[in-house]
Amino acid sequence: MKAEVEEVKAEFQKFKKDEITAFDKLPQAGSERHYYRIYTAQQSFIATYGANIKENESFIYFSDLFTARQLATPKIFYTSADKKIYIQEDFGDISLLNILEAKGYNDEVYALYKKSLTSLARLQIKGDEGLDYSKCLTNATFGKQAIMADLLYFKYYFLDALRRPYDKQKLIDDFEALSNYLSHTAYKFFMFRDFQSRNIMVTNDNEVHFIDYQGGMKGAPQYDVASLLSQAKANLPESWKQKLLDDYIDAFENIVESKVNRPVFKSQYNGYVLLRMLQVLGAYGFRGLFERKAHFLTSIPLALHNLKGFFNSQRIGISVPEFEKVLELCISDEVIEEFTPVQATKDTALIVTINSFSFIKNGYPKDETKNGGGFVFDMRGILNPGRFDEYKHLTGLDKPVINFLEQQTKMPEFMNGVYDVVDISVEDYIKRGFEHLAVSFGCTGGQHRSVFAAEALARHLRNKFKVKIELGHLNKEGWVLPKVNEV
Repeated sequence: MKAEVEEVKAEFQKFKKDEITAFDKLPQAGSERHYYRIYTAQQSFIATYGANIKENESFIYFSDLFTARQLATPKIFYTSADKKIYIQEDFGDISLLNILEAKGYNDEVYALYKKSLTSLARLQIKGDEGLDYSKCLTNATFGKQAIMADLLYFKYYFLDALRRPYDKQKLIDDFEALSNYLSHTAYKFFMFRDFQSRNIMVTNDNEVHFIDYQGGMKGAPQYDVASLLSQAKANLPESWKQKLLDDYIDAFENIVESKVNRPVFKSQYNGYVLLRMLQVLGAYGFRGLFERKAHFLTSIPLALHNLKGFFNSQRIGISVPEFEKVLELCISDEVIEEFTPVQATKDTALIVTINSFSFIKNGYPKDETKNGGGFVFDMRGILNPGRFDEYKHLTGLDKPVINFLEQQTKMPEFMNGVYDVVDISVEDYIKRGFEHLAVSFGCTGGQHRSVFAAEALARHLRNKFKVKIELGHLNKEGWVLPKVNEV
């Protein structure tokens, strides 16, 4: 990783001779690309390091074309000779999702969603003009084959994991029918492919900008609208979804300068909403049920509730009886309950005490409850950030250390194992009315790894079980932070 950082810095200096005043590694998303924010005295830039040259070439080609059309995408300033590194415009780190989570469903947030959809329509239509789709990362067109792939992804990684009976051949036949219906659309333009609120950046002047469209291809415009409005994490009110869809169609009509058959457009939109929901469930199933990543498991109930709300209120304009039976199975109370963890209430007696400590400086935290038992995890098998000068005076509460542990160590795998073990006891203790559970994390100095792990577990248990948490960090001077109760 150090060699990569030096390579990125060297390429940046070829682009700009200005002194680098700060250099931050950004959190890694779902891909293998690495992102860095580079500061000079005048401005900041985003540097991307990616070993997938074809992916880089697609993004750079799209960006250059879109910049020439003055669309809401970043300008590419520089590309290395080997095309592994490129420098692009920095739109900051505030996404539309961040604003939604901070401000809720108010008029300001609605206006940003509407502006995003208007800019999307321009990107889809104007970006399509003269675009060479042979430059796409994968298929040039999102057609029947791609739709079938998303449906089968849901089948293999979520539906089949439920181990419930259904007629496999009839379901495949219905998949074929649905794929045909959705692929025969009146309009096909540039499809963003992953248009969601995390990929919409909002700058200080309240302008919206798009990132991460390297997977773009030609396809139905409804797909991107469905991706944004049906995003489970955003959980937009149904009234917003319907009004925003009309806002989008208004903008779309203004750009194509013709009227849209709204009933047909909306019917196919509903089909893409359903497809997107199923693709998300497939992803959650793969990451959660197969890779055992706790965050994705906890997301499944919300996705199922969203699917249930859609199934009970919308139709897709085509008869697919076995498919409908499968959807009824997925949204049944039995299946939703299977994925929904028990939740603590205000009357729940259980308090989970989570501490970090140093094995060398002060040893195990004292059990003040006299309850005994609990868990102690030894974090010393994880690479220690304290070995590196830039992290020595920081703690597991600081962003650079958090990024290091999440991206350059086995910490994510370790914590997934911790979640699996501790969750069993927390769920059981809530049901049985137990009052206390202790979990402690120890490392050499009680400063980096153990602090990070304690914070991560507290966050996980609070989000999943809504249980009361007592959190503290102990080092040789005593409690680094006052022990606090979190509900």
